[in-house]
Amino acid sequence: MAETAHLPLDPLEPRDLVAPHHDDKSLNETLLDHVWRKPGKGWFMLLGITSAALGLLVVGVTYTLARGIGVWGNNQPVGWAFDIINFVWWVGIGHAGTLISAILLLFQQKWRTSINRFAEAMTLFAVMCAGLFPLLHTGRPWFAFWLFPYPSTLGAWAQFRSPLVWDVFAISTYLTVSALFWYVGLIPDLAALRDSSKGKLQRTIYGLFALGWRGSGRHWHNYKIGYLLLAGLSTPLVVSVHTIVSFDFAVSQIPGWHATIFPPYFVAGAVFSGFAMVITLIVPARKYLGLRDVITDRHLENMNKVILATGLLVSYGYLMEHFIAWYSMNQYEFWTFYVNRATGPYAGVYWLMITCNVVTPNIFWFKKARTSIPIMWVASIAVNIGMWCERFIIIVTSLSQDFLPSSWDIYTPTWVDWCIYIGTLGLFGTLFLLFLKFVPAVAVSEVKELQLELKHAAHAAHGHGADTAGAGSLTHGAH
Repeated sequence: MAETAHLPLDPLEPRDLVAPHHDDKSLNETLLDHVWRKPGKGWFMLLGITSAALGLLVVGVTYTLARGIGVWGNNQPVGWAFDIINFVWWVGIGHAGTLISAILLLFQQKWRTSINRFAEAMTLFAVMCAGLFPLLHTGRPWFAFWLFPYPSTLGAWAQFRSPLVWDVFAISTYLTVSALFWYVGLIPDLAALRDSSKGKLQRTIYGLFALGWRGSGRHWHNYKIGYLLLAGLSTPLVVSVHTIVSFDFAVSQIPGWHATIFPPYFVAGAVFSGFAMVITLIVPARKYLGLRDVITDRHLENMNKVILATGLLVSYGYLMEHFIAWYSMNQYEFWTFYVNRATGPYAGVYWLMITCNVVTPNIFWFKKARTSIPIMWVASIAVNIGMWCERFIIIVTSLSQDFLPSSWDIYTPTWVDWCIYIGTLGLFGTLFLLFLKFVPAVAVSEVKELQLELKHAAHAAHGHGADTAGAGSLTHGAH
């Protein structure tokens, strides 16, 4: 490629979104290759680890169902503990998927392409893990359908004044819309897998899920409209779901929970942890699936900028909580924020939360950190740990020392709590590995469309006859 053909780089978009040497054929080969390729030892090894962790979930759930939730570490006054901590943590992780896919699509942010399918899959699996905890916490999950308003002959209805019932509707709606959004986006790529499959069984299975897609103009027209409508439907859900989750706490009178800042603070925290989890997953996947040409440094840097922005919002939330506790002159609030959390029995978890959520994201002010793979990967793991600690601090410190000192007690999780939590990590990891094996990890049709748009832009910039060179000029920064 002639260097003289390159355009001056746009300072706002200094690096590429797709490596310039690709055409439709090479993109097909690159993005579908990992589906047809036999899985390596690394994939089997990871699947073994996650399956073993999934076994812990089976053990923990079976023991809980046999003995009741008394085998958990919950006590009086800490009636909610690991179950609600993990529920909120998993729901938060699921938020980045919808944000990347839906909101960035509506704002026409091209950098969402290549990472949206990872994030959407992550959303689905995270929400599945989240749903397990309130289900088990009911004690008798086989009666969970009582939470839905159905025509019971007993005349029993769900208690609509309870935020936990609001959770049921929020989470089930979010899961349904996210699954539809993910599946609709997959249809053109499933058809591509059907057309490129070598065996009859593969062709039949992928053809079944491709719903007869032939790529006609009418198909693309309906697909675009449906995808856009689902994006519009998903966007308010991102905000509403975690707002409703925050109501579990904010509508109560418990010190440390009764705060109007909780809805925006929870939403910012959800996006913060969700983007961190995307980085945690996408960095190794990008390397081992050979996707560096389509998941470029620019994608990673943009996600780190989002982590920095949402990290600052979370830090602001912490600051406002402490300010209101001091300004309100409420002795219980003051005790919770300035004594119990900072110096109490869970002070170690509190300061770990501050380190991971307040200090760590600030390294992304520096471009070197935003573009360094090892630094961003370690930082993303730290953020995920910090956000789990945040949920622990909010729930356990407020419940263990509330209004009445005579009822105070220390909470300690049992082995069953840990089994179920680690087991959900195993469930998430297993589903994610299966996703990477059987479905294109990157949206092939969207990447091809983006590549064409880049070439057209280069063509317009250079004039007729220089489109190829122009495409390279837009991506000059990667070379």
